[in-house]
Amino acid sequence: MARAFTFPGQGSHYIGMGKELAEVYKVARELFEEVEEALQQKLTVLMWQGPPEELQLTENAQPALMAVSMAIMKVLEKEAGLHLAGKVKWVAGHSLGEYSALAAARSISVADTARLLKLRGQSMQKAVPVGMGAMAALLGADIDTARAAVAEGAKLGVCQVANDNAPGQIVISGAAAAVEAAIAAAKTMGVKRGMLLPVSAPFHCALMQPAADAMAEALEKTKMIDPAVAVIANVTAGPVDEASEIRRLLVSQVTGLVRWRESVEYMAANGVDTIVELGAGKVLTGLAKRINPDLTLHSIATPAELDAFVKTL
Repeated sequence: MARAFTFPGQGSHYIGMGKELAEVYKVARELFEEVEEALQQKLTVLMWQGPPEELQLTENAQPALMAVSMAIMKVLEKEAGLHLAGKVKWVAGHSLGEYSALAAARSISVADTARLLKLRGQSMQKAVPVGMGAMAALLGADIDTARAAVAEGAKLGVCQVANDNAPGQIVISGAAAAVEAAIAAAKTMGVKRGMLLPVSAPFHCALMQPAADAMAEALEKTKMIDPAVAVIANVTAGPVDEASEIRRLLVSQVTGLVRWRESVEYMAANGVDTIVELGAGKVLTGLAKRINPDLTLHSIATPAELDAFVKTL
């Protein structure tokens, strides 16, 4: 058996996430306290009490999701004696989840990861005035059709494929008018539906360049070491294990395509038969099922799910 650990991205958050873990495990409570100390913010109040619209803010959702993922990771290490390099072949995370994956692999400290994600969220929000950008899911589209549709949209402004999530689930991003034009073009190409997403900024497109610049500066100042296991990078869909290259790819990721379908396909083609999602929600587990139905899948967000997984080790 070869495992990969995956870490969710934005959209997986919900009020109450991580609360049960904190109630049951001291090490989870300590992890949340470490994140709050790093940010000088009572993040758990938002996570457990809301209001939902405040947790949904990119600058809050990103470090909060990482905190839940890392709380689970710490419980596995301290309570179950899990040694990452001995039990896991690769780690991977969807967008902000790539930072969680790197924290899990001890490439970046938890405190630094929290600060980086706070800045990443703030910088992404500031990069484009509200209403000027948009993102949309093209349901039923393949990657070639999505690329053809965004080529039509790009005649009106920035328009790119942002997330290649799974067969039939592709997200595009860019200037609002360009994305609308791409949706219209996709429908003429046989795409079932183009659905605008309720997001506050057009992530993973060239309009995010100011955020990429901010992250490049911050990452350069952040201590980073080679990860304990290689991370499957979003922008290459292949393994990387050198800190200098990881820095470069994290900057590219802000404006680049999240190649999640290809990442899962790469892992499955190279010996991984079990994928474990650590963190809030089950989004990545659902995507993995669509990408490769033969994979064994686990998702861990609660103490009960954690206990069930530990029995498989």
